[in-house]
Amino acid sequence: MSLVITGKITDILNVESGTSKAGKEWKKQNFVVDTGAQFNPSVCFNLFGEEKIAVLQNFAVGQEVEVAFNVSSREFNGKYYHNIDAWKINAVAAGSADAGAPPPVETDIPAATDEDDLPF
Repeated sequence: MSLVITGKITDILNVESGTSKAGKEWKKQNFVVDTGAQFNPSVCFNLFGEEKIAVLQNFAVGQEVEVAFNVSSREFNGKYYHNIDAWKINAVAAGSADAGAPPPVETDIPAATDEDDLPF
């Protein structure tokens, strides 16, 4: 599942690093975007790997961005944990009329017809 959100960067957290069970080094960094929504406007995104972390260096707190991301969940000991993994960040032009507006939703729902074909 791939989604897109537009908003302003409000925080860029420190890079975290460690070593996996397999002995491989890893790095991740989180950043927060305020979407301007009335409820739950802040979204914290993960960037995993040095290449993705390097992309964030081109942006600053207060900048309008469009973030493409995936949402994933995993279970551990009967509890579920969620990740919001950013995979693309673009700057938003300052004068965009639709900045902050949600992207259009594509659906497979057929358009309504004038016929009354309800089964009841």
